[in-house]
Amino acid sequence: MADLWDILDPQVMPAVDSPDPGGIGAAHLTELLATLAPRAVGAQVTVFDPDLDPDGRHARTLVEVLVDGLGELGRAR
Repeated sequence: MADLWDILDPQVMPAVDSPDPGGIGAAHLTELLATLAPRAVGAQVTVFDPDLDPDGRHARTLVEVLVDGLGELGRAR
């Protein structure tokens, strides 16, 4: 099982320095973030390595997850 820091499975997000199998998919993370975002005050992305994503494909996935999942960030406060 992935540890807390490797939330996305390497099949979804291989552009990290030390991929850890057993994470969740992008849709699941988007759903979790959308649930948490209204009461959250911030979010942090760590470990994404653009050097491991030469065509930007994984960066686009990450941006989609963040935009869709965090659209309501802090709105309930």
